[in-house]
Amino acid sequence: MPDVGPLLRHWRGARRLSQLALATEAAVSVRHLSFVETGRANPSRAMVLKLAEVLDVPLRERNTLLLSAGFSPEYPESGLDAPALAAVREAVEGILLQQEPFPALVMDRSWNIRHTNTAARRFFAFLDEQGPHVPGPPNVLRRMFHPDGVRRHVVNWVEVAEALVRRVRREAIGGVTDDRAQRILAEVLDFPGVPSHLRDVDVTVSSLPIVPIRYEHAGRRFDYFSTVTTLGTPQDVTLQELRIECFFPMNEETRTNAAQLAGQR
Repeated sequence: MPDVGPLLRHWRGARRLSQLALATEAAVSVRHLSFVETGRANPSRAMVLKLAEVLDVPLRERNTLLLSAGFSPEYPESGLDAPALAAVREAVEGILLQQEPFPALVMDRSWNIRHTNTAARRFFAFLDEQGPHVPGPPNVLRRMFHPDGVRRHVVNWVEVAEALVRRVRREAIGGVTDDRAQRILAEVLDFPGVPSHLRDVDVTVSSLPIVPIRYEHAGRRFDYFSTVTTLGTPQDVTLQELRIECFFPMNEETRTNAAQLAGQR
Protein backbone atom coordinates (compact mmCIF):
# COMPACT_ATOMS: atom_id res chain seq x y z
CA MET A 1 0.00 0.00 0.00
CA PRO A 2 1.39 3.48 -0.86
CA ASP A 3 2.65 5.71 1.93
CA VAL A 4 0.25 8.35 3.18
CA GLY A 5 2.45 11.27 2.04
CA PRO A 6 2.18 10.69 -1.72
CA LEU A 7 -1.55 9.98 -1.35
CA LEU A 8 -2.10 13.30 0.41
CA ARG A 9 -0.06 15.05 -2.26
CA HIS A 10 -2.22 13.37 -4.91
CA TRP A 11 -5.43 14.63 -3.31
CA ARG A 12 -4.02 18.11 -2.83
CA GLY A 13 -3.19 18.16 -6.54
CA ALA A 14 -6.64 16.86 -7.45
CA ARG A 15 -8.18 19.69 -5.43
CA ARG A 16 -5.74 22.22 -6.89
CA LEU A 17 -4.58 23.47 -3.52
CA SER A 18 -1.11 24.73 -2.70
CA GLN A 19 0.64 23.52 0.43
CA LEU A 20 0.06 26.95 1.94
CA ALA A 21 -3.67 26.88 1.22
CA LEU A 22 -4.10 23.36 2.63
CA ALA A 23 -1.96 24.09 5.68
CA THR A 24 -3.95 27.25 6.40
CA GLU A 25 -7.32 25.48 6.10
CA ALA A 26 -6.16 22.56 8.25
CA ALA A 27 -4.42 24.79 10.83
CA VAL A 28 -1.02 23.08 10.47
CA SER A 29 2.35 24.53 9.51
CA VAL A 30 3.46 24.43 5.90
CA ARG A 31 6.75 22.93 7.07
CA HIS A 32 5.03 20.03 8.84
CA LEU A 33 2.70 19.40 5.89
CA SER A 34 5.71 19.33 3.57
CA PHE A 35 7.45 16.83 5.84
CA VAL A 36 4.33 14.62 5.88
CA GLU A 37 4.04 14.65 2.08
CA THR A 38 7.70 13.73 1.63
CA GLY A 39 7.65 11.05 4.34
CA ARG A 40 9.94 12.90 6.73
CA ALA A 41 7.19 13.11 9.36
CA ASN A 42 4.40 10.76 10.38
CA PRO A 43 0.98 12.40 10.78
CA SER A 44 -1.32 11.61 13.70
CA ARG A 45 -4.65 9.97 13.11
CA ALA A 46 -6.40 13.27 13.87
CA MET A 47 -4.23 15.08 11.33
CA VAL A 48 -4.95 12.54 8.59
CA LEU A 49 -8.68 12.93 9.21
CA LYS A 50 -8.43 16.74 9.29
CA LEU A 51 -6.49 16.90 6.03
CA ALA A 52 -8.92 14.45 4.43
CA GLU A 53 -11.85 16.60 5.54
CA VAL A 54 -10.35 19.79 4.14
CA LEU A 55 -9.52 17.99 0.88
CA ASP A 56 -13.07 16.58 0.72
CA VAL A 57 -11.72 13.06 0.24
CA PRO A 58 -14.45 10.39 -0.16
CA LEU A 59 -14.91 8.10 2.83
CA ARG A 60 -13.47 5.01 1.14
CA GLU A 61 -10.28 6.90 0.31
CA ARG A 62 -10.15 8.37 3.83
CA ASN A 63 -9.97 4.80 5.12
CA THR A 64 -7.15 4.17 2.64
CA LEU A 65 -5.28 7.23 3.92
CA LEU A 66 -5.63 5.99 7.48
CA LEU A 67 -4.40 2.51 6.58
CA SER A 68 -1.45 4.02 4.72
CA ALA A 69 -0.55 5.98 7.86
CA GLY A 70 -0.72 2.85 10.00
CA PHE A 71 -4.15 3.42 11.55
CA SER A 72 -7.38 1.44 11.46
CA PRO A 73 -10.23 2.58 9.17
CA GLU A 74 -12.68 5.14 10.52
CA TYR A 75 -15.75 4.57 8.35
CA PRO A 76 -17.76 1.33 8.08
CA GLU A 77 -18.94 -0.18 4.81
CA SER A 78 -22.30 -1.76 5.48
CA GLY A 79 -24.42 -3.92 3.25
CA LEU A 80 -27.59 -2.29 2.01
CA ASP A 81 -29.55 -4.96 3.86
CA ALA A 82 -27.88 -4.15 7.19
CA PRO A 83 -30.35 -3.37 10.02
CA ALA A 84 -28.54 -0.08 10.69
CA LEU A 85 -29.50 1.15 7.21
CA ALA A 86 -33.21 0.36 7.52
CA ALA A 87 -34.21 4.03 7.72
CA VAL A 88 -32.09 4.86 4.68
CA ARG A 89 -33.59 2.00 2.67
CA GLU A 90 -37.06 3.29 3.54
CA ALA A 91 -36.10 6.81 2.42
CA VAL A 92 -34.66 5.53 -0.87
CA GLU A 93 -37.75 3.42 -1.50
CA GLY A 94 -39.86 6.51 -0.89
CA ILE A 95 -37.90 8.50 -3.48
CA LEU A 96 -38.23 5.71 -6.05
CA LEU A 97 -41.93 5.30 -5.40
CA GLN A 98 -42.57 9.03 -5.62
CA GLN A 99 -40.98 9.10 -9.08
CA GLU A 100 -43.65 6.83 -10.60
CA PRO A 101 -44.68 6.57 -13.41
CA PHE A 102 -41.26 7.84 -14.49
CA PRO A 103 -38.05 5.82 -14.15
CA ALA A 104 -35.63 6.06 -11.23
CA LEU A 105 -32.68 3.89 -10.30
CA VAL A 106 -29.99 3.55 -7.65
CA MET A 107 -26.34 3.16 -8.72
CA ASP A 108 -23.09 2.60 -6.91
CA ARG A 109 -19.89 4.40 -7.84
CA SER A 110 -19.02 1.73 -10.41
CA TRP A 111 -22.29 2.55 -12.23
CA ASN A 112 -23.79 -0.80 -11.27
CA ILE A 113 -27.56 -0.65 -10.93
CA ARG A 114 -28.40 -1.65 -7.37
CA HIS A 115 -32.15 -0.99 -7.38
CA THR A 116 -34.89 0.48 -9.59
CA ASN A 117 -38.49 1.53 -9.27
CA THR A 118 -41.29 -0.27 -11.08
CA ALA A 119 -41.38 2.38 -13.82
CA ALA A 120 -37.71 1.79 -14.70
CA ARG A 121 -38.19 -1.98 -14.89
CA ARG A 122 -41.29 -1.48 -17.03
CA PHE A 123 -39.61 1.06 -19.33
CA PHE A 124 -36.44 -0.95 -19.96
CA ALA A 125 -38.45 -4.13 -20.45
CA PHE A 126 -40.42 -2.22 -23.10
CA LEU A 127 -37.17 -1.24 -24.84
CA ASP A 128 -35.79 -4.80 -24.62
CA GLU A 129 -38.92 -6.75 -25.45
CA GLN A 130 -36.88 -9.79 -26.44
CA GLY A 131 -35.03 -9.75 -23.14
CA PRO A 132 -31.75 -8.08 -22.07
CA HIS A 133 -28.91 -8.45 -24.59
CA VAL A 134 -26.00 -7.03 -22.57
CA PRO A 135 -23.98 -9.68 -20.71
CA GLY A 136 -23.09 -9.35 -17.07
CA PRO A 137 -24.78 -7.60 -14.13
CA PRO A 138 -26.81 -4.46 -14.88
CA ASN A 139 -24.49 -1.52 -15.42
CA VAL A 140 -25.48 1.87 -16.83
CA LEU A 141 -22.34 2.31 -18.94
CA ARG A 142 -22.48 -1.14 -20.50
CA ARG A 143 -26.19 -0.84 -21.25
CA MET A 144 -25.74 2.58 -22.84
CA PHE A 145 -22.70 1.72 -24.99
CA HIS A 146 -23.29 -1.92 -25.95
CA PRO A 147 -24.59 -2.23 -29.53
CA ASP A 148 -27.38 -4.52 -28.29
CA GLY A 149 -28.24 -2.34 -25.29
CA VAL A 150 -30.48 0.72 -25.00
CA ARG A 151 -28.13 2.55 -27.34
CA ARG A 152 -30.27 1.19 -30.21
CA HIS A 153 -33.21 3.27 -29.01
CA VAL A 154 -31.48 6.56 -28.10
CA VAL A 155 -31.95 9.10 -30.89
CA ASN A 156 -29.25 11.47 -29.60
CA TRP A 157 -26.89 8.71 -28.49
CA VAL A 158 -23.61 10.46 -29.39
CA GLU A 159 -24.58 13.52 -27.34
CA VAL A 160 -25.55 11.34 -24.36
CA ALA A 161 -22.40 9.21 -24.70
CA GLU A 162 -20.17 12.30 -24.68
CA ALA A 163 -21.89 13.55 -21.52
CA LEU A 164 -21.42 10.17 -19.84
CA VAL A 165 -17.73 9.98 -20.72
CA ARG A 166 -17.20 13.51 -19.42
CA ARG A 167 -19.08 12.70 -16.23
CA VAL A 168 -17.13 9.50 -15.49
CA ARG A 169 -13.80 11.24 -16.01
CA ARG A 170 -14.73 14.28 -13.95
CA GLU A 171 -15.91 12.04 -11.12
CA ALA A 172 -12.65 10.11 -11.34
CA ILE A 173 -10.72 13.35 -10.82
CA GLY A 174 -12.90 14.12 -7.81
CA GLY A 175 -12.53 10.64 -6.36
CA VAL A 176 -16.22 9.78 -6.74
CA THR A 177 -15.70 6.80 -9.06
CA ASP A 178 -13.30 3.92 -8.50
CA ASP A 179 -10.76 2.28 -10.80
CA ARG A 180 -13.38 -0.27 -11.80
CA ALA A 181 -15.62 2.44 -13.29
CA GLN A 182 -12.73 3.73 -15.35
CA ARG A 183 -11.93 0.19 -16.52
CA ILE A 184 -15.58 -0.27 -17.51
CA LEU A 185 -15.44 3.02 -19.42
CA ALA A 186 -12.32 1.86 -21.28
CA GLU A 187 -14.11 -1.43 -22.03
CA VAL A 188 -17.28 0.17 -23.43
CA LEU A 189 -15.34 2.66 -25.56
CA ASP A 190 -14.01 -0.38 -27.43
CA PHE A 191 -17.50 -1.72 -28.20
CA PRO A 192 -18.34 -1.99 -31.92
CA GLY A 193 -19.66 1.21 -33.45
CA VAL A 194 -18.45 3.56 -30.71
CA PRO A 195 -16.92 6.64 -32.38
CA SER A 196 -13.19 7.01 -31.74
CA HIS A 197 -13.52 10.69 -30.81
CA LEU A 198 -15.23 9.69 -27.55
CA ARG A 199 -11.84 8.52 -26.24
CA ASP A 200 -10.63 12.13 -26.44
CA VAL A 201 -13.58 13.95 -24.87
CA ASP A 202 -12.29 17.06 -23.09
CA VAL A 203 -13.52 17.06 -19.48
CA THR A 204 -12.76 20.79 -19.16
CA VAL A 205 -15.37 21.70 -21.76
CA SER A 206 -18.58 22.88 -20.14
CA SER A 207 -21.63 20.72 -20.70
CA LEU A 208 -25.19 21.86 -21.14
CA PRO A 209 -27.05 22.36 -17.83
CA ILE A 210 -29.38 19.54 -18.85
CA VAL A 211 -28.50 16.78 -21.31
CA PRO A 212 -31.75 15.28 -22.62
CA ILE A 213 -31.95 11.63 -23.52
CA ARG A 214 -34.41 10.87 -26.32
CA TYR A 215 -35.71 7.32 -26.70
CA GLU A 216 -37.72 5.97 -29.64
CA HIS A 217 -39.17 2.47 -29.83
CA ALA A 218 -42.28 0.84 -31.27
CA GLY A 219 -43.63 4.16 -32.52
CA ARG A 220 -43.35 5.84 -29.11
CA ARG A 221 -41.08 8.69 -28.08
CA PHE A 222 -39.77 9.40 -24.58
CA ASP A 223 -37.75 12.56 -23.91
CA TYR A 224 -36.23 12.66 -20.42
CA PHE A 225 -33.66 14.59 -18.45
CA SER A 226 -32.28 13.28 -15.20
CA THR A 227 -31.20 14.52 -11.78
CA VAL A 228 -28.76 12.74 -9.47
CA THR A 229 -29.27 12.73 -5.70
CA THR A 230 -26.71 11.70 -3.10
CA LEU A 231 -27.21 11.22 0.62
CA GLY A 232 -26.12 14.19 2.71
CA THR A 233 -23.23 13.89 5.20
CA PRO A 234 -23.15 10.08 5.34
CA GLN A 235 -20.73 8.34 7.71
CA ASP A 236 -20.84 5.02 5.91
CA VAL A 237 -18.89 4.18 2.74
CA THR A 238 -21.82 2.39 1.10
CA LEU A 239 -24.20 5.29 1.66
CA GLN A 240 -21.81 7.91 0.37
CA GLU A 241 -21.33 5.99 -2.86
CA LEU A 242 -25.04 5.55 -3.62
CA ARG A 243 -26.54 7.79 -6.28
CA ILE A 244 -30.24 8.03 -7.06
CA GLU A 245 -30.96 9.04 -10.64
CA CYS A 246 -34.49 10.20 -11.39
CA PHE A 247 -35.81 10.76 -14.91
CA PHE A 248 -38.23 13.61 -15.61
CA PRO A 249 -40.38 14.09 -18.72
CA MET A 250 -39.56 16.99 -21.01
CA ASN A 251 -42.92 17.16 -22.77
CA GLU A 252 -46.53 16.04 -22.65
CA GLU A 253 -45.93 13.24 -25.16
CA THR A 254 -43.50 11.58 -22.75
CA ARG A 255 -45.93 11.99 -19.84
CA THR A 256 -48.70 10.38 -21.88
CA ASN A 257 -46.54 7.49 -23.09
CA ALA A 258 -45.21 6.80 -19.59
CA ALA A 259 -48.75 6.79 -18.22
CA GLN A 260 -49.87 4.40 -20.95
CA LEU A 261 -47.00 2.04 -20.19
CA ALA A 262 -48.16 2.06 -16.58
CA GLY A 263 -51.72 1.25 -17.66
CA GLN A 264 -53.00 4.67 -16.56
CA ARG A 265 -55.46 6.89 -18.34
